Amino acid sequence: MSDMRPMLRPAPYEVLRDEFRWDIPARLNMAAQVCDDWAEAAPERVAIIDLSGDGPREVSYGALRRMADLLAHALLARGVMQGDRVGVLRSQGAWCAAAHIAIWKIGAISIPLFKLFKHDALSSRVRDAGARVVVTDTEGAGMLAGFAEVEPLIPEREPLSEAQFETVFETVETEVETPAVLIYTSGTTGSPKGALHGHRVLTGHLPGVEMSHDFLGQPGDCLWTPADWAWIGGLFDVLMPGLAIGVPVVAARMSKFSVAECVRIVSEGSVKNVFFPPTALRMLKAEDARIGGLRSVASGGEPLGGEMLDWGRRAFGLTINEFYGQTECNMVGSSCGALFDPRAGALGRAVPGHEVAVIDREGAVTTGEGDIAIRRGSASMMLEYYGKPRETAEKFRGDWLLTGDRGVIEDGFIRFVGREDDVINSAGYRIGPAEIEDCLLTHDAVATVGVVGKPDTLRTEIVKAYVVLRAGWEASPPLAETLQAHVKERLASYSYPREIDFLDVLPMTVTGKVIRKDLKARAAAEVGQ
Repeated sequence: MSDMRPMLRPAPYEVLRDEFRWDIPARLNMAAQVCDDWAEAAPERVAIIDLSGDGPREVSYGALRRMADLLAHALLARGVMQGDRVGVLRSQGAWCAAAHIAIWKIGAISIPLFKLFKHDALSSRVRDAGARVVVTDTEGAGMLAGFAEVEPLIPEREPLSEAQFETVFETVETEVETPAVLIYTSGTTGSPKGALHGHRVLTGHLPGVEMSHDFLGQPGDCLWTPADWAWIGGLFDVLMPGLAIGVPVVAARMSKFSVAECVRIVSEGSVKNVFFPPTALRMLKAEDARIGGLRSVASGGEPLGGEMLDWGRRAFGLTINEFYGQTECNMVGSSCGALFDPRAGALGRAVPGHEVAVIDREGAVTTGEGDIAIRRGSASMMLEYYGKPRETAEKFRGDWLLTGDRGVIEDGFIRFVGREDDVINSAGYRIGPAEIEDCLLTHDAVATVGVVGKPDTLRTEIVKAYVVLRAGWEASPPLAETLQAHVKERLASYSYPREIDFLDVLPMTVTGKVIRKDLKARAAAEVGQ
């Protein structure tokens, strides 16, 4: 039986960091971690509170195992074997969780897929992975209609024999390095690549998830995120850690984020712990929403900045814990209000068990600005980019996995400067766009903003800001001058945006991140105009 207890205990951060050791058994299957072990020990314990239907429906660990076992039989009946790749195209709900568990039970590899994908996005992932079967629903089956090589499996339509329902499916034995899940990157820099993870990946997430929620697993804890479970943030920062620790996870479908719907879900699901992506927090802040009764709020994906943290204290009555990581190696840095005060502009400190450093071009650790990197040995680190040995090799510099982010580490706090290809070189200054974006967001007129470098013959690049205004504000040259002064007064005279364009909408990934490469291409095209 796997250890179902939280991995961190309340203690000074330095003690946790220095004393932490990974204790991962050689044989491990995530289906046992998140379902089987609890189903044996406490079958009636609530695993999922499913609000995706007409009303609350509590799904116990025993029921979740029966759902997963049914699907495991169905997958075997369709010829799925160990090592095969199987897609999961479902929104938040108990069947989505059961699908991943069933795939792991038979030793296959699950591929989370997003309902908002269009044909080409789905096709590129399914075909790259070589998936023959996709667990989905009626809506998803329609989306897959043009894929002749793919067979949709809709669990609600599976014939349920009494023998199958009553017989416990014996989860196959797998090792920590056995491939278990293939998660595709968002593709903001080139075509999406599949990060292949082994069964140790969940264990690798647990310390950071616990830390970002001020020791998740306290009495009464209940976890939810508006982020889709098709992304590593929804799947491995919320769903699977919650199930592994024994914290009920709320499932609620949100086709489009709504402040009112968010407040309803928190209330109806008795949610105490939330992972809000930065975009969701900005929307809540735009309406100055107030949500009481929460014990912890975590966020990750991009820096929030001091203004957002200050607002969070007013809105939630607590400090938002920022965490850091990426699809290839997640939950490696975090803030934790229960351990230390956050530092303005920093993303937190290295999570115990993960070594995070800033390295130079030769791969040596540096105290100055450099590439944020993670040393090999992190349990949440990918095995490889699926089918891409060259890209896998390029992701590493010696013993360090490169995040693609630039930053500095000051007194153990990780400060993000910008993506390696996003850092602006202007008149000899290296300027990170995140800080300027955060500053502009403190102005009442600004709803969303993206900052990039625009080619300039004199300065190499100038800072260019693309701004989406809040309702009630009108674009004008005087407003642009006001925003320029706003930054100049708060940051530095050399880092203010020398040009500001007002747009109706910014290019965004499906996870809500500004696609700076599109803005950079737009800025470059303007030079010749």
